[in-house]
Amino acid sequence: MKERIKRTLIQREKRHILNSGAVPAAVLMPIFERDGEDHILFTKRTDMVEHHKGQISFPGGKRENTDRDLLQTALREAHEEIGLRPESVDVLGELDDEMTFVSNYIITPFAGYIPYPYPFKLSKEEVQEILEVPISTLLDKANFRQEEETEGNITYQAYFYHYGDEVIWGATARILKRFFDTICSAGYR
Repeated sequence: MKERIKRTLIQREKRHILNSGAVPAAVLMPIFERDGEDHILFTKRTDMVEHHKGQISFPGGKRENTDRDLLQTALREAHEEIGLRPESVDVLGELDDEMTFVSNYIITPFAGYIPYPYPFKLSKEEVQEILEVPISTLLDKANFRQEEETEGNITYQAYFYHYGDEVIWGATARILKRFFDTICSAGYR
């Protein structure tokens, strides 16, 4: 599975968003195998963070001046938020950029395979908890819905992934949807 995702992401053309007024940011989509099944790790943000309080997201944040590139941003943020060391991540590839409508970020997502189990160390200020969601649950149509939404004069498709009492939505759900569209078109299942 890991090698198939890596090949798929390398062979496709990445969609970039260019907007000089937006804040560059990056996230890491950590993927791991547990009990023979692929999972994706998410964080539930605390109410102490500046943006996206209480939302389900990937580890990540805005690019700092000291970051060499956006991959380093994603890895640095994952280390700060959940204690995931950069050398523990096998980077599988870069996904399409995603724009946030309210906070004005251009997010560059990276998929990475991580060892499991892992001794995560959560940032108490940023991360309330970690969610380990089976990919099969996210791909189950019973746990997915989409709606047309309007923000200002922009109408778009909004996606929602349900996992127990949690709902993954917003930019995180859009990143997930594009990821699944990409890997499923390449034969993942």
